[in-house]
Amino acid sequence: MRTTVSLDSISALVEGRHANPFDILGPHEVEYGGRSARTVRAYLPNSQQVWLIDEAHNTLRPMRRIHPAGLYEAVGPVAEETFHQPYQLRVTQRSGQTITMHDPYAFEPFLTDYDIYLLGEGTHSRAYDKLGAKLRTVDGVSGVNFAVWAPNAASVQAVGGFNYWDGRGHSMRKHIPSGIWELFVPGLKAGEPYKYRIKKADGGLIDKSDPYGVAAELPPSTASIVADLDQHQWHDGGWMEQRRSSNPLEQPMSVYEVHLGSWRRGKDRLHGWLNYRELAHQLVDYCREMGYTHLELMPVSEHPYTGSWGYQTVGYYSVTSRYGSPEDFMYFVDHCHQNGIGVIIDWVPAHFPKDDHGLRRFDGTALYEHADPRQSEHPDWGTLIFNYGRNEIRNFLIANALFWLDKYHIDGLRVDAVASMLYLDYSREDGDWVPNEHGGRENIPAISLLQEFNRQTHAEFPGAMTIAEESTAWGGVSRPTDTGGLGFTFKWNMGWMNDTLSYMQHEPVHRQYHHGELTFSLIYAFTENFFLPLSHDEVVHGKRSLLDQMPGDLWQKFANLRLLYSYMWTHPGKKLLFMGGDIGQWTEWNHETELQWDLLQWDTHSGLKRLVADLNAMYRREPSLYEVDFEYTGFEWIDCMNSGDSVLCYMRKGKDPKDFVVVCCNMTPVVREGYRVGVPRSGWYDEIFNSDSKHYGGTNVGNAPGMNAKKQTAQGRALSLELTLPPLGVVVLKPKP
Repeated sequence: MRTTVSLDSISALVEGRHANPFDILGPHEVEYGGRSARTVRAYLPNSQQVWLIDEAHNTLRPMRRIHPAGLYEAVGPVAEETFHQPYQLRVTQRSGQTITMHDPYAFEPFLTDYDIYLLGEGTHSRAYDKLGAKLRTVDGVSGVNFAVWAPNAASVQAVGGFNYWDGRGHSMRKHIPSGIWELFVPGLKAGEPYKYRIKKADGGLIDKSDPYGVAAELPPSTASIVADLDQHQWHDGGWMEQRRSSNPLEQPMSVYEVHLGSWRRGKDRLHGWLNYRELAHQLVDYCREMGYTHLELMPVSEHPYTGSWGYQTVGYYSVTSRYGSPEDFMYFVDHCHQNGIGVIIDWVPAHFPKDDHGLRRFDGTALYEHADPRQSEHPDWGTLIFNYGRNEIRNFLIANALFWLDKYHIDGLRVDAVASMLYLDYSREDGDWVPNEHGGRENIPAISLLQEFNRQTHAEFPGAMTIAEESTAWGGVSRPTDTGGLGFTFKWNMGWMNDTLSYMQHEPVHRQYHHGELTFSLIYAFTENFFLPLSHDEVVHGKRSLLDQMPGDLWQKFANLRLLYSYMWTHPGKKLLFMGGDIGQWTEWNHETELQWDLLQWDTHSGLKRLVADLNAMYRREPSLYEVDFEYTGFEWIDCMNSGDSVLCYMRKGKDPKDFVVVCCNMTPVVREGYRVGVPRSGWYDEIFNSDSKHYGGTNVGNAPGMNAKKQTAQGRALSLELTLPPLGVVVLKPKP
């Protein structure tokens, strides 16, 4: 027999530094006695004895140990047409147990040359179907195909419960030059925990979770878990079809922002967390009661530290195991859709944490991040920044966005911290950042990534939304990419949020000097497709709850909050309110406890809850409040100059010019009787909403049931209404057809 294996190759295999163990292991053609023969080699370090089972001939042959570390070989004549006949290995382990197994090194690669080309080019939009741990059946043999990108590793092993966390028998094949390592392990099923054991160039070993892993152990455990994402039977076809044919810009959107672990908690649970399935029913019931159109979930991707609220993601493709399995989360989304509730999730491509089991220095080098700390680290958050200019990283992130829309039927992605991606000098001092190739501060690769993300998202999933949390004056965030925009569907209006909260925190007697904080938003309201957010960021870190931020005594605090919400719901832009705001939570949000639901026993809090529900009902009922949110034709000032009385009056208008409502906001606790408001049409006007209604805890001052317009000039109009404006209140009137 003529051997084809060098001692150096065997040493590299045994020492765990061989880049392609398939060169040695598995079936190989050799010359034996002057004839072609098949040799099968197997490396089984924890074995005592091994036999080769020839399934074609139902024979059992002992394998010869050719290295004391556990390398075996069996050689025999074989015809060319039967060279690839299947075989198994019977192994007696050192423990004395005998097992029968298929040889991982008898299977061809799963990744094609075309897959590897697209992954290297950064254009494999379904990378998640190829990389990670994929359940497969090959020639009737089921198992899991592992594939991971680690180009600078000396070797990579798949380790897990299936090999007692000893990867010597599961060294992976390296595709050169792509740097993707791959191995099919027969016999594995969903539920198996695993990691990748990476030998660095300096010889050190690190165990890493799977960047493309779709499930993970409950923190603080850090292994990835094999999961089957094709088990759930979806029943939301009607919702998905309607979504494809609808335009979200012209739909009512009232979003309830939720942190799943602290909305409600179970007292009988170890951590208090409810399961996705329980949350599905409770949240859907609540959203239907309150009239919300969508849920926005703070990040549900896996994260090591619960107190980060999910914004320091490690498992970008993994649903956090805190609340259940991937299939449980599919049930959550499916149940929401079947009940007319859309689901938006927060997505965090701006940064990732430094946890050792995650993406940081993944193969021993700066792979997902830049090597230069002036480009790779966020000084404010202690996190790392993706290297957006690298094809494989662009592929990882864009495919991740598509993954959530594809596998989980998510309706929208709210992209966190976009401003930090756009600017190279974000939160940095001079000298602590690297200019772009033109000497500027714009992060050109990140901008390109965001544009490509939006192009692909909108092209492949019509009707799905992308929403930018972007806090600067960057132009064209929600404008098409072919006109130079970033391509988002919507942008959070952080300016409106900051100005409005600042205004509302002034004592009413001082508001006349800050009138411009309210009117300023209408100067730029139609430059972007804006969302009006009152998010979790406004009720943490010492800012106090929204109710507690309002000035005045107890009555004024509640009246001011009702005033704020009523103004927000009638202002152009889609709406978002963080949980707890609609029941008047007194304390700042605490992720370790549930909301203060017991407050609803008090009329003041239950009245506020009824107000938000009625605002949502009016909002969804009146097209003039949502149809034309992003064009000046949907809004018209009646009176924006009355700073002395701190009164704002305006019209919201729908596509039909006959469809409009009149909104008047009295920002002081003074009742204003006989207040004239010019209107464009004669006839009767119903008072369809009054935030001062006794039903909400107000004083019941208003104009119910309505009034006729009179021929008396006001604000340059020949017709007017003589209104009574309630204290710290908003009234909405609509003309009879």
